[in-house]
Amino acid sequence: MPESLDTSALSTKLWLSLWKASRSIEAHAHRSIASLDMSGTDFGILEALLHKGPLPVNTIGKKILLTSGSITTAVDRLEERGLVERIDDASDRRVRLVRLTASGTKLIKAAFMQHQKHLEKAMSHLNKEEQRNLLSLLKKLGQGADEVSL
Repeated sequence: MPESLDTSALSTKLWLSLWKASRSIEAHAHRSIASLDMSGTDFGILEALLHKGPLPVNTIGKKILLTSGSITTAVDRLEERGLVERIDDASDRRVRLVRLTASGTKLIKAAFMQHQKHLEKAMSHLNKEEQRNLLSLLKKLGQGADEVSL
């Protein structure tokens, strides 16, 4: 990168590079999930339940950015396939939770392991130290951007 770039041009170039890299990694992740023979929505729901445990439907929807109607339809679809089930919340009878079934757990564990391998391949152009440094810098950048007002 030329040394002559002023701060504004450097900031713009950095933003464009982050945006392009993000789009490339996101496309790779979408191809990875598609290769697992499931939709991104189904993967997102199953992955959330795998890592967070049983959750209310609306909480899952917020986590994977789906409307209440869309998340209900998606959970219904997964329930019909025997991958999730709705259960009563022991601490609040008004709440229904969604949890993985044994077959749902088996499916998402295998799929998530494969997805991790695909992501490792996408990130392999950076060695582990570079990946750790990038992660630290991206966190710092994101937190700093959140603190800046326009």
